[in-house]
Amino acid sequence: MFNRRRSQLIRLCASTLAVFVMLALNVQARPANMSALKDKHPSSKEDNEILPPDHLNGVKMEMDGHLNKDFHQEVFLGKEMEEFEEDSEPRRNRKKLVEIFTKVDINKDRSVSAKEMQRWIMEKTEEHFQEAVRENKLSFRAVDPDQDGYVTWDEYRVKFLASKGFNEKEVAEKIKNNEELKVDEETQEVLESLKDRWFQADNPPADQLLNEEEFLSFLHPEHSKGMLRYMVKEIVRDLDQDGDGKLTLAEFISLPMGTVENQQAQDIDDDWVRERKKEFEEVIDANHDTIVTMEELEEYMDPMNEYNALNEAKQMIAVADENQNHNLELEEILKYSEYFTGSKLMDYARNVHEEF
Repeated sequence: MFNRRRSQLIRLCASTLAVFVMLALNVQARPANMSALKDKHPSSKEDNEILPPDHLNGVKMEMDGHLNKDFHQEVFLGKEMEEFEEDSEPRRNRKKLVEIFTKVDINKDRSVSAKEMQRWIMEKTEEHFQEAVRENKLSFRAVDPDQDGYVTWDEYRVKFLASKGFNEKEVAEKIKNNEELKVDEETQEVLESLKDRWFQADNPPADQLLNEEEFLSFLHPEHSKGMLRYMVKEIVRDLDQDGDGKLTLAEFISLPMGTVENQQAQDIDDDWVRERKKEFEEVIDANHDTIVTMEELEEYMDPMNEYNALNEAKQMIAVADENQNHNLELEEILKYSEYFTGSKLMDYARNVHEEF
């Protein structure tokens, strides 16, 4: 339960905390219940976060073990996801979707094969990777105050606590003098978890310093085989009820902490169980022995696994393949646009040939 609670704490922090991008912040400190180091106005920016995000674009599972419900759209749209918002104009979305179809259809036979979709998925996943690299550069600069190309754990800890509302200069001074930092229990638990993750990202020979590439692995474990394995171990440890290092179906579909209070919540819980059962049996459990090992989960979560990309391509085609020819035509993609883009096109039945 501690690991599940720790995941919830990190998820809570990651959704609300951001780093101070400007390194010289002049904020007056005031006493607070938990510590006299609290700032009056904690940062409210959402860019350049220094906490590992719970959600990783193009990865099938969240950091807390939840399934990524936007995965199909992420690997089909890549960096163009923002252009398909629910409130955007349907005709413009349809035109954009037609443009995407023509790009996926490499041989121009007006249908998309599994191989073509696989290639497209790998390209879009790479787009998410490059976006993470660009964001990491900003985050790394923010936590590397002396700009020496390395970040110590103490430097990161100062910036983390500053993002929580503590006075940055006072925290830095206390850490420098090895004085005790008075923080609340939740913050301390998050810090301990982050420290474990920090040392995992420190490639051999371990020097307790992270360079920009190692810091990328710290924030985005999908960029490193070692950190992806660490992420998998954390997820298994949170879900593994009998401690055998493997996951049964019962463990994988166990509901998150909380109680069902009404019928709507019950329906949500039913969907949770149904979706996870299907994913466990049909995708993650590769050898269908009713047990998921860490190796199977790691293979499942590896975004650059070409075999996974091909399987995903086949699954995406099967959803919309009404004529059962194992390919996708434009009309099928337009009809099932909500699955591919998250946006529903009401007038998909128009003559699609006019769109070319």
